[in-house]
Amino acid sequence: MKIYLYGMILASNSFRLKEFPTPDDYSEIEEYFRFPGGETGTCATVLASLGADVTIDGNHMGRSVMPLLKDFYRDRTVNIDSLYYDEEYEGLEDYILITGDVRTPFGTFGHFFSSANNGGAKRWNKPKESDIIACDTAAIDPFFGEESELAAEYCVRHGKPYVTIDCKYDSFIHKNSAVTVISGEFIKSSYPEKSREELFPFYAENGGGLIVITNGGKEFFYGRKGGGMKKFTPFKVDVKSTLGAGDTFKAGCTYALSMGMSDDELVSFASGCAAAAISKYPMQLDPPTLEDIEKIIRK
Repeated sequence: MKIYLYGMILASNSFRLKEFPTPDDYSEIEEYFRFPGGETGTCATVLASLGADVTIDGNHMGRSVMPLLKDFYRDRTVNIDSLYYDEEYEGLEDYILITGDVRTPFGTFGHFFSSANNGGAKRWNKPKESDIIACDTAAIDPFFGEESELAAEYCVRHGKPYVTIDCKYDSFIHKNSAVTVISGEFIKSSYPEKSREELFPFYAENGGGLIVITNGGKEFFYGRKGGGMKKFTPFKVDVKSTLGAGDTFKAGCTYALSMGMSDDELVSFASGCAAAAISKYPMQLDPPTLEDIEKIIRK
């Protein structure tokens, strides 16, 4: 199984605190880890654990990030050859404070994108058509504008089904996706006046694939145009950290799509994948396996 991923890849600095600090207060760091993150970086780690051969591409890698990726993926089935290394660039990182099932991320993503949108250099690659031709299934983050849309166009041109996330219902990426996953955070920022139930018909009418509108650990919706809206209750597990839950759900969708699962099977598998992820910390050092997911689904 060959999977192509295009999107955000960075270094994540994860701090698990004894308790979340109040202003001017102190909190003890119980654990600290640094590993590949971002929607695509995390997805690649999970898919490799599930037995896929993965090729990743997206934003440029800088001095602080590229060595981490090379070391982390050395013994994993993740090909990073398409990534561009810019030795003049420090690299993109984020910082996450974690206490129980609560996480608070920090970063410089606003500057990263605003700089490019205001005449600065785009620090992300144009997708390589040859990478997409070589894959069986793809997943595309929509964050890189024209380049993300080009990746979707290549998939359409060569008949490669793909998963995408958090894009608008009238976008090219959604209209041509096999699976679109929309998060509550995206709805709040892009459609604050609409509920999940109100948005679902817009996504269904504008796309030919499966639509999944998540809701954290609560009941969520999925379905297709003409097929109505179904509901699914996520599996309950002992939560160690919710870090990477959404990215792992995307990985589960991508794996299930590549395996030809039905819509109901895909949603169940992706939910099981996310449940396996949040029951571990740090998930990136012990990513979900097929055995983990099947055990959760059976229970």
